[in-house]
Amino acid sequence: MTFLASTGTAGVIEINGTVIVELLTFLLMLAVLARYVYPEVVKVAESRQRAIAEQLRLAEQAKTDAEARLKEAQAQLEDARKTGQQVVDSANRSAEQARQDLRQKAEEEASRIAESARKDIEVERERALQSARDELAGLVVVATEKVIGETLDEPRHRKLIERAIKEIASGDGRG
Repeated sequence: MTFLASTGTAGVIEINGTVIVELLTFLLMLAVLARYVYPEVVKVAESRQRAIAEQLRLAEQAKTDAEARLKEAQAQLEDARKTGQQVVDSANRSAEQARQDLRQKAEEEASRIAESARKDIEVERERALQSARDELAGLVVVATEKVIGETLDEPRHRKLIERAIKEIASGDGRG
């Protein structure tokens, strides 16, 4: 390649044997590259594209799987919350039932104690009445002895006292 800068023509290539050899060498190099190098480069590029496409597909699948697991975890969390709420509600109902049972037992116990106290009071009242009757009978005997001036026999004496007490208790008092 020779440029004729001195003759005044700029950029004109003179065709001679060197240019032809260079052109043939270039075409031969181009043929070798096209036959052996470019197919390998294309294979490597296509392989790289397939690998990237596969990685993208796997990444998309992993994303889909992760979203599905996230939804499943959220559903499980919601189920756990519902179950927890049910447990709390059940515990509250059980506690309320236990309170009601204890209240009912306490009321029953109070009623039983009150009834027992009423019975005890009734028994004590009867004892007090009997004691008062006995004292009244003794006083009546003493008063009768003083009025009559003599002692009555025991069976007759008892009979008179009991009749007097019954009359007083029934409100029939004839005297």
